[in-house]
Amino acid sequence: MAKIVSLINMKGGVGKSTLAVNLAWQFAGYTNWLKNVLVVDLDPQFNASQYMLGDEKYKKQISATNRPTVWDVFEQRTRTPSGGGPKVISPTDAIFNVVTYTGGSHIDLLPSRLELAWSLRQPAEKEHLLQKFLGKVADDYDLIIIDCAPTESLLTTAAYLSSNFILVPVKPEYLSTIGLPLLARSLREFHEHYDDHHVELAGIVFNHASDYAPEEATSKREVNDEAKRLGWHVFDAEIRYSRSYPKGAREGKPIFTTSKAHQTQKTAFHQFAQDFARRIAL
Repeated sequence: MAKIVSLINMKGGVGKSTLAVNLAWQFAGYTNWLKNVLVVDLDPQFNASQYMLGDEKYKKQISATNRPTVWDVFEQRTRTPSGGGPKVISPTDAIFNVVTYTGGSHIDLLPSRLELAWSLRQPAEKEHLLQKFLGKVADDYDLIIIDCAPTESLLTTAAYLSSNFILVPVKPEYLSTIGLPLLARSLREFHEHYDDHHVELAGIVFNHASDYAPEEATSKREVNDEAKRLGWHVFDAEIRYSRSYPKGAREGKPIFTTSKAHQTQKTAFHQFAQDFARRIAL
């Protein structure tokens, strides 16, 4: 059964979507692993979906075809004024194949859309729906990565219920610790309410690290102090800042095939992926 990991930080702008899709590509497309990976875009801004498919492909194959998305998963029990009853969403209809490699490994996507924000208006009795949906396909994958929005909501609870692990990307800059106490409280309250489900904090990873002195060193020290207080692991491997990541997003490619990406950037990401895989026993 798949290891399910949610990327969460209550502070926005830390590169969760970029990290999520590059991890998927790394584990499925890099010859060391060749894993089957599903990416779940659980953010109404649907950045991961656009990154993986590209804007035009997303419009043509998701928006224009009215294909089911993660929003439909949460709304499948909603009754309409015309009397329409609950509609069970089939994984076959909602999950989109992004790439299949010659070695047999593949990356699939459960895309998102802006309308996902509407699900937050009436959140009652929806938090278990994603967990049940993923339970139908968990045996088909080695890894499921959930890209989460940076706010506490129904979607956060749904991610916790679906996950085995939480990965926390942190951009080492001023106020970089601001989301950590909020996340710690969120996890604590979740475990108090759902005492039959435990989600483990896999660790914090510094994302967009650049060795900018002295600010970055100060931020890292503050994050490490907070992590020590919380008892959270901090990965030694860091993901370096590089213009190749937004370039890769435009090209629809991972860092290790983005044109003119420096080998040092590829090596740094690969090292983190190795450490992360060991941490969750992938």
